[in-house]
Amino acid sequence: MSMISRRTALESQRLIKLAWPLLIAQITQMLMGVSDTIIAGRYSAVDMAAVALGFSITIPVMSFIQGIALAIPPLVSRLHGAKALHQVANTTQQAGYLLILISVLPFTAAFFASDIVSVFPMDANLAAITADYVRYVYWSFPAFALYQWSRNYCEALGHTKPSMIITVIGLVVNIAGNFLFVYGGWGIPAFGGAGCGIATALVFVAMSIATLIYIRVAPRLQSFKLFTQWYAPNFGEIKSTLIFGLPIAMTILFEVTLFAVIALLLAPFGANVVAAHQIALNFSALMFMFPLSMGMATSIRVGYRIGQNRPQQARTAVKSALCIGTFVACLTACFTVLAKGFIIGLYTSNEEVFAISFKLLLFAAIFQFSDAVQVISANALRGYKDTTAMFYITFCAYWLIGLPVGVILGRTDWVTAAPLAATGFWLGIIAGLTSAAIMLGARLYYIQRRLS
Repeated sequence: MSMISRRTALESQRLIKLAWPLLIAQITQMLMGVSDTIIAGRYSAVDMAAVALGFSITIPVMSFIQGIALAIPPLVSRLHGAKALHQVANTTQQAGYLLILISVLPFTAAFFASDIVSVFPMDANLAAITADYVRYVYWSFPAFALYQWSRNYCEALGHTKPSMIITVIGLVVNIAGNFLFVYGGWGIPAFGGAGCGIATALVFVAMSIATLIYIRVAPRLQSFKLFTQWYAPNFGEIKSTLIFGLPIAMTILFEVTLFAVIALLLAPFGANVVAAHQIALNFSALMFMFPLSMGMATSIRVGYRIGQNRPQQARTAVKSALCIGTFVACLTACFTVLAKGFIIGLYTSNEEVFAISFKLLLFAAIFQFSDAVQVISANALRGYKDTTAMFYITFCAYWLIGLPVGVILGRTDWVTAAPLAATGFWLGIIAGLTSAAIMLGARLYYIQRRLS
């Protein structure tokens, strides 16, 4: 085996070792949302709707905090690679100050949850339950920020298994909390759908405490001395972290809000079309966890190799990640096509929804290739600390290409004899993701050439 082949094989092994616990952690987090929906739905349809609406209101803020926290792995892994261990604690603590400061805003907004929900017209009973859900979740955002801070610190140093174990613990707490607070028991009243908000808050608190305990006792983390000395807030460093993390957070928001807007634009075509869209989207999100986990691992490895001043090894890590990602995309795409009937059957027995979903899952299979390339490339750029270009690229790809193409094909007859409805919007999604993959790939190639 040649030296290049051995390096590629070694990087592939390290990426997989980092990525598979992240995959389990991401899937487990998705299952928390699934358990909320199922348990609230069994209580009443109104409560399930309240949980769905409350989640839609809280997820943008959660995504923003998570995006800022994702600045930690590239920063810390680079210091780790450079063996600048004395700087790791200070950099991490400055990021922590920033995250806690940001989380204070939704915590304060919790006291005005009813006013926030009143912006969206809905039945008074539904609004009351939704407001309670939002209030409980917003109150827990400092704990969520603390969890994201400690989790990303561990992952930056190559410790991804704790995230997997702790999210599994979180899922257990979530399910138990849902049953207890939704239905009541042991002297606790039944809160209905709002109880899912209480359970979610408890999950954030439990996961943050568990991760902090792990950092405190794990022998391999003691050399980084995160809690040995506390550094005063340095507003220059906090500002630098914000400038670096803000494009990451906004990129995530672009994606989250894009799919929310598409669902709203499909509403005039009826509930069956929206339901079919949600089925295809939900399953696609599950498949997306595979390349996302590989992308997160890539960000860590690239930052570490750049910190070592070994750009060629960083390039090898990216190449290995793209090869693994596209191979897995082939497998998931084939599974999507071959098992689409079975997959849809898990969600619905409605024949019209089934027929529409059957077509949309074919598009979902196609865009998995572009999705894999774009998310791995984007995470690699984070590792190279090149986030501003990623921000502009994703905005152009999603909002200036993908959404307009979807609107033109889905809502107008400018190109086709009649609006294509969901099909048109999914063609727009493919156009957006493919554009992102091409532009992010080109930017990645440019950065690598500049460093070589």
